Amino acid sequence: MRRNDRRARTHASWLAFAAHRISGLLLLAFLPVHFWTLGLALQGEAALDGALRWYEAPVFKFGEWALVLCLAVHLAGGLRLLWIEFAPWGGLRRGWIAAGTAASLAVSLLFVANMLG
Repeated sequence: MRRNDRRARTHASWLAFAAHRISGLLLLAFLPVHFWTLGLALQGEAALDGALRWYEAPVFKFGEWALVLCLAVHLAGGLRLLWIEFAPWGGLRRGWIAAGTAASLAVSLLFVANMLG
């Protein structure tokens, strides 16, 4: 691989693309656990309560924050892609990437503040 071939992977647009794809994969990995937990509700209240008590562990609280961050990043990345598809002008739109990143972090930090408060 030539030296110049890797240069594009440090560009803001490529990093936004990668963040959108990675957040989508992480959300996909979360879904089986979510559906399994919902399925416990069909087995009875005791089964669901047992799982919910288990989810009170700090590692799962961190996971909740990570889930909200992934949702916000994926939403911002999807809106960015829609904007690229339907906006009448071209260009890199680094401002949109920065705004999406800042909004994603703000939403996840608000979630943490609400969870702690």
